[in-house]
Amino acid sequence: MNNIIRVGALAAVSALALAACSSAPEDTGSSSEPTTSTPTETIDFKPCMVSDEGGFDDASFNQTGYEGLVAAAEELGVEFKTAESQDSNDYAPNIDALVADACDLIVTVGFNLADATIAGALANPDTNFAIIDDAADADFNGETDAPNIKPLQFQTDEAAFLAGYAAAATTATGTVATFGGINIPPVTIFMNGFLAGVNYFNETTGGDVTLLGWDGTDGSFTGDFSDQTKGQSTAQGFIDQGADIILPVAGPVGLGAAAAAQSAGDVWIIGVDADWTVTTDYADIVLTSVLKNTGVAVHDVIIETATGAGFSGEPYLGTLENEGVGLAALNAVVSADVAAELETIKAGIIDGSISVAVS
Repeated sequence: MNNIIRVGALAAVSALALAACSSAPEDTGSSSEPTTSTPTETIDFKPCMVSDEGGFDDASFNQTGYEGLVAAAEELGVEFKTAESQDSNDYAPNIDALVADACDLIVTVGFNLADATIAGALANPDTNFAIIDDAADADFNGETDAPNIKPLQFQTDEAAFLAGYAAAATTATGTVATFGGINIPPVTIFMNGFLAGVNYFNETTGGDVTLLGWDGTDGSFTGDFSDQTKGQSTAQGFIDQGADIILPVAGPVGLGAAAAAQSAGDVWIIGVDADWTVTTDYADIVLTSVLKNTGVAVHDVIIETATGAGFSGEPYLGTLENEGVGLAALNAVVSADVAAELETIKAGIIDGSISVAVS
C-alpha cells in the first residue's frame, strides 16, 4: 500500500505538521503576527490565509492548508500572515484585514468562505486569491466569478471509495457508518465516495455490508464543524446500532466520534483530510485516512505565483492520478489481500474502468 500514500512534495509539507500545529495563530477574527524567515534572496511577496471556523489546529483541512502556507513561506524566505475565523461573521473582515495588510495572495480555506472570497476579489482586483473546496462560481455559469481567484478543489470521492471498500472488507459486524458536519458538497463528496466503495464491495464480492448515516441523498449531519460532543453522540448512536467502522466528515467534530470509538472498544475510525495517525491522539483506532492534500496544493500555488509563471486563475483539481487525494497507510487489521485489491481498484479508478459514482 505504500504507493497509495502521497509522496514527494507532501513529505516536505508533512514534515512541518507538528511545528505548524503548535505554532498556529491563537487570535481569532484578526490577523496574527507574521512568522518570518531569513531569505537567501529577497522576494517581495506575502502569502496569507483565512481559516474556516474549525481553526488552524483542526487536524483537518484548515491545518493541512496552514502547513502548506508555512512550507511555502519558509522555502521563499518570506513573512506570511493568517487570520483565524470563529464563525461566518469573521470571513469578510478577515479578508479585508489581509487585503489592507498588502497580502499578494490570500488563500481562503473552505466552501463556506466562497461569498466573502468572491466579494473580496471583485472589490480588490489587484490582490490574488485562491479558495479551497469551491469553484467560486456563485452564478453557476461554469466560470470563476473573478479572474483573480484560483479554485483548489479535490476529487475526494475517489479516495473515499477506497476507504469504503476497505471498511466493508474489514468490518466484523457487517455495519459501517458515516456522518457529516454540514450538508455541503465538500462534505457529501466524501460520503458519496464511501457509499460507492461499500456498494462496490457488496456487488463484486456478494457481501451484505450496511452503511448507516448516508444513502446518497439524505443522512446524518451535526450542523457544525466545532462541537465535539455532537460528534461523540452521533457516533455512539451508530455504535449502538452495530457499526464498528465510522467515517466522520466533520473537522474537529470528528474527534468526538473518535473518542466514542475509543471508549466503545473494537470500533475503528477513518480520518479525513489529514493522516489521523499523525494529527490526532487516536492513532491506535485509525483504520486509515482519506487524504485531501490541501497542503501540497497551497504550497504549489504560492510558489508558482511568487517565483514561477505567476498567478493563474485556472482551477486545480486534485485526483488519485495526480496525488491530490489518496489513502493513508492501512492499519494491520486490514488484510494483505484487501490491500492488494485496493491497488487494483485504485488503478481502475484512474483509468476510468471503475466509476466512483453512487449506483
